[in-house]
Amino acid sequence: MKSLVGREIIQLLKREITLELKQRYALNAILLYVVSTVFVCYLSFKTLVDVPTWNALFWIIILFTAVNATSKSFSTESRGRLLYYYTLASAQAIILSRIIYNALLMLVITLAGYFIYSLLIGNLVQDQPYFLLALVLGSSGFSSILTLVAAIAAKTRQNSTLMAILSFPVVIPMLIVLIRFSKNAVDGLDHSIQSPYIFALLSINLIVVALAYMLFPFLWRD
Repeated sequence: MKSLVGREIIQLLKREITLELKQRYALNAILLYVVSTVFVCYLSFKTLVDVPTWNALFWIIILFTAVNATSKSFSTESRGRLLYYYTLASAQAIILSRIIYNALLMLVITLAGYFIYSLLIGNLVQDQPYFLLALVLGSSGFSSILTLVAAIAAKTRQNSTLMAILSFPVVIPMLIVLIRFSKNAVDGLDHSIQSPYIFALLSINLIVVALAYMLFPFLWRD
C-alpha cells in the first residue's frame, strides 16, 4: 500500500511539474508579485533598514506570496478533473503530492525572493546556513498549512474568506517562530540557541502533514 501511494505521488508530481513548465502562469505571476513587492519596499526605505525590520518585512512578503501561490490549489480544478483524480489515485497521494509540489514551488520562489531582497535592500545575515534552513522550513511549513486549508476551503463557496479564517490560527504561531529563528541567524547567535526553534518548526510541519494525510480522505469522498 505504501509503495503504491509512493508511486502515485511520483506520477502526480511529474504531472504537476510538467504542466507548470508548459504553462508557467503561476510561477511567472508569483515571481512578478515578489519582485514588485520588494521593489516597492526598496523605494519606500531607500536606505538599509535595521535588523528586526529587515527580517520581519522579508517574512511578511514570503507569507503573502505563499497565500497567493497555494490559495488556488484545489479551487481552480474542474469537477470533471477532480473525478478523474478520484479514479486515478488515492486521496493520500493527491494531498501529499500537492503539499510537496507547493513546497518545491515555494522554495524556488523564496530563494528567488531572498536574492532579490538582498540585492535591493541589502543582506544583513551573518549565519547563512541557518537562515537558508529557515527558508526551507518556512517554505515547507507555509505550503503544507495553506494546501490543507485550501483543500478544506475549496468545498465551500466562500473560498478566500474561509481560507483566511482557518489559516490564521496556525500560520501566525509558525510565523512568530520563523521570525525569531531567522532573527538569531541574522545576528549570528550560537547554534545551541536555535535548537528549540528548529524542533518547533519541524513539529508543526509533521503535525500538519499528518493531519492532511488523515483528514483529506474524508473531504475527498464528498
